[in-house]
Amino acid sequence: MTTNVWLFQEWNDYRLRWDPAKYGGIKKLRIPSKLIWLPDIVLYNNADGVYEVSFYCNAVVSSTGDIFWLPPAIYKSACAIEVQNFPFDQQNCTLKFRSWTYDHTEVDLILTSDYASRDDFTPSGEWDIVSLPARKNEDPNDITYLDITYDFVIQRKPLFYTINMIIPCVLITSLAILVFYLPSDCREKMTLCISVLLALTVFLLLISKIVPPTSLAVPLIEFDFPHVHDKLRQRFASRNPAHEDDFQSGA
Repeated sequence: MTTNVWLFQEWNDYRLRWDPAKYGGIKKLRIPSKLIWLPDIVLYNNADGVYEVSFYCNAVVSSTGDIFWLPPAIYKSACAIEVQNFPFDQQNCTLKFRSWTYDHTEVDLILTSDYASRDDFTPSGEWDIVSLPARKNEDPNDITYLDITYDFVIQRKPLFYTINMIIPCVLITSLAILVFYLPSDCREKMTLCISVLLALTVFLLLISKIVPPTSLAVPLIEFDFPHVHDKLRQRFASRNPAHEDDFQSGA
């Protein structure tokens, strides 16, 4: 999952305190972030090896030593895909942040909110955000371990797949069922059977390209086409008993 975020970080550095009265009443400074100490917070479940933020913007330093830093970042994280209910599926992708070199006893991570902000969220044509809960994880067996995890629970918008895949699937399946209700002496029965068989073959190839590739689960929609395809193939390959009786009576 590729995520474009603003990484809100705030901490206190006692070495950057000053008395505003001695410096013309200046209470805040904007300093290049690479000139001060920065916590080495990285995305731990990174998928592309890029751990740094996209832009080292200035840090806002207050006279009390409080430092505010809001760098933008583009992260690529590993996410397990659940496609069983595709295209009505819901995914849960996590972003796990922690210090790369400091442990819990040296840098304590504090979660300021129980959810990620959606104030600057840009709507997607394919996904809806269901929830963005956040949690602080500690290991009781390792007092030095600490991380902050955000869960991105997203829901796929099914309209595109409904129009271009589900509805044609229902129509082709209806035609396949119609084949079995046509009279055995109907000349168009075999033509319709072959046409539906070819349409199902094309749709099977199309679905294999649309559905996310994974071996963890099989989408339910892929159970329908192979079943109908197999029944039509058997119907096409088998001989009709009615024709066989006509042949014997004629002899």
